[in-house]
Amino acid sequence: MTSPSTPTSSAVDRPVRIALIGSGRIGQVHALGVHRSEGAALQVVADPFIAGAESLVARFGGRATADALAAITADDVDAVVVASPTSTHVDLIAACLDAGKPVLCEKPIDLDIARVDGLRERAAQASVPVALGFNRRFDPHFAELHRRVQAGEIGPLEQLTITSRDPAPAPEDYIRASGGIFRDMTIHDFDTARWFVPDVVAVTAVGLRQFSDVTARHDDYDGAVVTLVGAGGQSVSITNSRHCAAGYDQRLEATGPLGTLTVGNATDTLVRSSTGASGDSSAPFQTFFLERYSQAYSAELEAFLSAVRGGPMTSPGFEDGRAALVLADAAGASAREGRTVRVDLSA
Repeated sequence: MTSPSTPTSSAVDRPVRIALIGSGRIGQVHALGVHRSEGAALQVVADPFIAGAESLVARFGGRATADALAAITADDVDAVVVASPTSTHVDLIAACLDAGKPVLCEKPIDLDIARVDGLRERAAQASVPVALGFNRRFDPHFAELHRRVQAGEIGPLEQLTITSRDPAPAPEDYIRASGGIFRDMTIHDFDTARWFVPDVVAVTAVGLRQFSDVTARHDDYDGAVVTLVGAGGQSVSITNSRHCAAGYDQRLEATGPLGTLTVGNATDTLVRSSTGASGDSSAPFQTFFLERYSQAYSAELEAFLSAVRGGPMTSPGFEDGRAALVLADAAGASAREGRTVRVDLSA
């Protein structure tokens, strides 16, 4: 069988046939993205909760199965999107490598760095793309800011400030299995940080218990403040919270000797009002990640499809996923022990 990474001309002419593993909330996001893409087709949805898979197939086509391995190895599948629980990611990525199928896997790779490292060499030697679902790199606003920093518009980057607050805490069942705020929530910010400052050498974190008995009950934090230091002396400041009265708070600021670039919160309209009751008010922030990052998910999928067809790999890869987890673990240790943790992401 021809490798999906070097498709024949006839394969290039047809949509990339996707196996989607997982039919939960993020699986539904990916199913919709595949359905909307002219370059992809949803071939099979796999989930042991077969009713969920059947529901997605009824909406978007393909076939349903409870057997993820059968979906990955099917002859009529060109590439795989893994949107199943974190504990399954390592085994499913390994199965994709065994089958020679390109894979886009949601973050994190695993909650245990030892399991990630057990697959590291195989992923590095893989002949097919292995992409990690850090979709914020594909947000058009963040991407423009990154491009302008790289172009030298503000001079050498000195400070990067990332603000990320959810509108409300996740349910207790989710918190219990999430791996903690640094591996679950801040991990997106760690990848964003490394997009700008790849070589982080030090992590200092404070975990906060300000309002949620649920997170405290599970030895987790409802907020966090993290400082990263790059090998070139750059600083990255990350502020997280599990709630925000104004909605989904997602902001980015980059500062250098020549100026500052910022991305503010997205709203559904740019219309603002000034009245006797309020001055210069605007629409609420977009509700949650599904709305705020809808364009990013689409762009992430298109970048993956391009790599599947033999184009350059522009998506975050396995090493990016590993580095984000290393930083998350370092932040957890720093918060627990009250110290700065040195890291070597190349080790």
